[in-house]
Amino acid sequence: MFRISQYMRELKNPQPLGVKRNPAGPVVIWNLIRRCNLTCKHCYSISADKDFPGELSTQNIFDAMNDLKSFHVPVLILSGGEPLMRSDIFDISKRAKEMGFYVGLSTNGTMINDSNINSIAAIGYDYVGISIDGVRETHDKFRRKQGAFDESMQGIRLCHQAGIKVGMRFTLTTDNAHELPDLLKIMEKEKVDKFYLSHLNYAGRGNKNRKDDVIHQLTRNAMDLLFDTCWQHIEAGREREFVTGNNDADGVYLLHWIEKRFPDKLEHMRAKLVQWGGNASGVNISNIDNLGNVHPDTFWWDYNLGNVKQRLFSEIWQDRSTPLMDGLKTQPRPLEGRCGQCTYLDVCGGNTRVRAYQLTGNFWAEDPACYLYDEEIGVETTKPRLGVTPWTRQNKLNQAKRV
Repeated sequence: MFRISQYMRELKNPQPLGVKRNPAGPVVIWNLIRRCNLTCKHCYSISADKDFPGELSTQNIFDAMNDLKSFHVPVLILSGGEPLMRSDIFDISKRAKEMGFYVGLSTNGTMINDSNINSIAAIGYDYVGISIDGVRETHDKFRRKQGAFDESMQGIRLCHQAGIKVGMRFTLTTDNAHELPDLLKIMEKEKVDKFYLSHLNYAGRGNKNRKDDVIHQLTRNAMDLLFDTCWQHIEAGREREFVTGNNDADGVYLLHWIEKRFPDKLEHMRAKLVQWGGNASGVNISNIDNLGNVHPDTFWWDYNLGNVKQRLFSEIWQDRSTPLMDGLKTQPRPLEGRCGQCTYLDVCGGNTRVRAYQLTGNFWAEDPACYLYDEEIGVETTKPRLGVTPWTRQNKLNQAKRV
């Protein structure tokens, strides 16, 4: 995750660099259930409104949470499917809060209503993120349910009224990029605390629909708008938070934005962003799916590192015997192509490896979703870049594991 607001505040009020402090343990994004009341176009877990066999029991989850706490995991993001469809979601959430985790709830928002908002508020979630994919017609089309937009917006309002920190999550594609200005206006009108822009990642239905991924110029336009909007809020002293996910090139693009507007702050801000370091999959970001399988992040569901029913998460996470985990934990990562040549590798960290794999079968190929020009990242290329085109995925993951 790239915290735009954090770096905009730093730009406004620079602080000494200080010593880099790595998190004691990884953030765990936990897909507690695969069942969902929606079948969204870009769903990475390919959820559906049916029961999936073999999911973790309440006791399985409690046992895993004990290990996570001992391993100094600071954050649990409870997700799905739709996590509110688990009958024990509040028992799990309450226990997580009592154990001292920062606890977030990631939901589509359609199931938040007058009958459960008090129960949600009583948990004391540190944050509730609700997905909004455009204005009404577009959102309903993405979510494949008429009325989903109004239900999700009502969920946001109920959370806001209950004093819960709530955010809008928006996945950027060619079908909805033009509605980003309208969503930012809705954010301000509804006084939403946080706006999270997610770049499309190639997993699940998002992989099947990647022909809809925004072209690079649309991405640049969206980021310019997001940076400008965030800066306006910082200048006005408004408490709004803007973050992005799944494209660590955003940090590099911010440096170019700063160079044009505040060139005297560029050196300091680059040093701050080097401390951030970009992509943290397999290091500071982790995922446990509904069956208990552990993955480097939420988009590697076809790459299992182990299962918390058979082995402690803490042991699985430190195991570097698989080629993907060994490479993700290696600094710098063994990157190829533009990513390997990039002069901002210390800022971006090589971006999201799953997109490179989905197009090439190579974990370490260049990320096709990097939207920086060659001259902006100090790269001289002699061959065409990877294109974002429809591709029939080959089952190479098991082969890659044996390498």
